[in-house]
Amino acid sequence: MKHLDSDFSDSHLPFYSVNSGKGKEVRNDLYYWTNQIVNVCFYGIPGSREWVLIDCGMPHSKQKIMEAAEERFGHSGNPLAIVLTHGHFDHVGSLEPLLEEWDVPVYAHELEIPYLNGTKDYPKGDPTVDGGLVSELSPLYPHHGIDVSDKLQVLPANGGVPFMEGWKWIHTPGHTPGHVSLYRESDGLLIVGDAFVTVKQESQYKVVFQKKQISGPPKYFTMDWKAARDSVVTLSNLNPKAAITGHGEVMEGKELEESLRYLLDHFDEIALPANRRLH
Repeated sequence: MKHLDSDFSDSHLPFYSVNSGKGKEVRNDLYYWTNQIVNVCFYGIPGSREWVLIDCGMPHSKQKIMEAAEERFGHSGNPLAIVLTHGHFDHVGSLEPLLEEWDVPVYAHELEIPYLNGTKDYPKGDPTVDGGLVSELSPLYPHHGIDVSDKLQVLPANGGVPFMEGWKWIHTPGHTPGHVSLYRESDGLLIVGDAFVTVKQESQYKVVFQKKQISGPPKYFTMDWKAARDSVVTLSNLNPKAAITGHGEVMEGKELEESLRYLLDHFDEIALPANRRLH
């Protein structure tokens, strides 16, 4: 595995929420755990040796993620695979260090591959999208790609998710070109990534105290707003029963249904930067 010269080794962002280090079981085989301000998911029955890690959290979090996995599954064994919703630094921050411990495949959408094989960087964070401190500091966040090409594989074209029977991946671009969400139709469970979130991610206060409210993808890193809105439509049309987002607490049932409807009805007002409109 080749590390880029400008890797995440010196990137330590002092943002923490009140939920940092805490986890919640949403189903008996799906658990999410908050790493500073971002959620990672563990798929698999507690005690099982067959589990999957979805996203890899913030930089410098390898040990904490491994400890959270050991607490969940009762052993220190490696997962069968890592699945990425996308490659932003807060979702792959500990990927390279984890792969030094675990010899496992990493799956991502084909359009996200250039950001994961060292050939392309994301745009810098845009500080003008919102008045919140998290947005204003976003140009300082890591935006470069990483290189895990020796472990990298493209998600199957048939829509299945490796080692996650009954799940399918759904292309939900906008936040990034190859962003995906994961969905299990049998119980309406959705792993959203950052296609939408359940905290106003631009506001430090709301991030720290995890004030639950639906929002579009984090504004400062979103690349294509029309695609982002279309992706929310796609996910809403699934009528999910529960949604684990990349940022914020799980949202379920009537609250999720009504919140998604409200987000779509007021997308320009809620999600878009103030100086942009789709209509």
